[in-house]
Amino acid sequence: MQRKQQAVEGNRISNWMMFLLAAACGLIVANLYYAQTLVGPIHVALGLSSTTAGFIVTLTQIGYVVGLLFIVPISDIIENRRLMVVSLIITVFALLVAAFAPNATLFLTASLFIGVGSVVAQILVPYATYLASEEQRGRVVGNVMSGLLLGIMFARPLASFITSIWGWQAIFIMSAIVLTLLTILLSRALPERKPVPTVSYSKLILSLGTLFKQTPALRRRALYQACLFGAFSLFWTVVPLRLADDFGMSQQGIALFALVGVGGAIAAPIAGRLADKGWSKGLTGLAMVIAALSFLVIYIFQSHSTAALILLFISAITLDMAVSGNLVLGQRVIYSLGSEARGRLNGLFMSIFFIGGAIGSSLGGWSYALGGWNFSALIGVILPVLALLYYFTEKETGGDVRKKQNG
Repeated sequence: MQRKQQAVEGNRISNWMMFLLAAACGLIVANLYYAQTLVGPIHVALGLSSTTAGFIVTLTQIGYVVGLLFIVPISDIIENRRLMVVSLIITVFALLVAAFAPNATLFLTASLFIGVGSVVAQILVPYATYLASEEQRGRVVGNVMSGLLLGIMFARPLASFITSIWGWQAIFIMSAIVLTLLTILLSRALPERKPVPTVSYSKLILSLGTLFKQTPALRRRALYQACLFGAFSLFWTVVPLRLADDFGMSQQGIALFALVGVGGAIAAPIAGRLADKGWSKGLTGLAMVIAALSFLVIYIFQSHSTAALILLFISAITLDMAVSGNLVLGQRVIYSLGSEARGRLNGLFMSIFFIGGAIGSSLGGWSYALGGWNFSALIGVILPVLALLYYFTEKETGGDVRKKQNG
């Protein structure tokens, strides 16, 4: 078995396997976002108050962070394929419970487990780097992350369209069917990856704090992405309100607007390829500048004109490009820090920037209620600027860090 694993790690990953991993990441992570545009019909159907309706999305995100911190690290000590299959079975079961839940309590509990099980996407990404050779690692991360980002971006409009035809339960049932088929395919197509356990699970979890403290590249990259993902989450929390209030768009019109962001996913594979050429540090700064400018433009031009709407479309694309590109750059640096802790490093990285996203969403709702689009867009400018100020204190590139660790 050890000889087989070494052979796998020494080979270049095939295009078919890269496509499978990218598609799997997208299909799995989409489950975190289906409910975001369905809060209205779900809370009415289950009798939730407007105040508690926010838990529909929040509990799924909480479950995801829990999975990132307590399940993803297990991929460093047990066989990865089996862990993924078990987690996907839990997700399928939770999706079916959510679809047929007779009351709010059962639905919210299912939402929590949907989030926990969906962390399989964050086991697949480092698993892809295990299959890839060193010289193609950036490209592989970029392509797989493109699939994940497409899943995020298509989830909202897809859920809205399906709900308008068959009702909100349909998206959960359809996802359960798709994930069942995906589970069977992954169990047969993926090669085994069984790490040699060096610590117990309890010590593994306790080591998260040590890893965070002793890995400056992780802290830096996680905080960069937390600021950018916070701006991203703020934008997609507030822009539907602006489209409805200022441009009179219907729910289907807003769903069509959400499709615009899909174009930003093209930045992920491009960033991965350029990172392989040693351009990580410069591209990181560029991503922050683009994110800040995306908000600055729509902060300055706030009319209800067609031109202002076009600028919103453009900003949606450029903001998504900045966030997706920087995500790939950050993950490439982190995956270069050591394969024995790759699962834990990825879990920490993702949980930190997802917390940034949750903060961004909260700031979006609060700022729009307090000061409208003007205040929200201003905060959107500030978040990537904070990342940029921190970026200016960076003295080493990801490549420098890797050389130091290897040397």
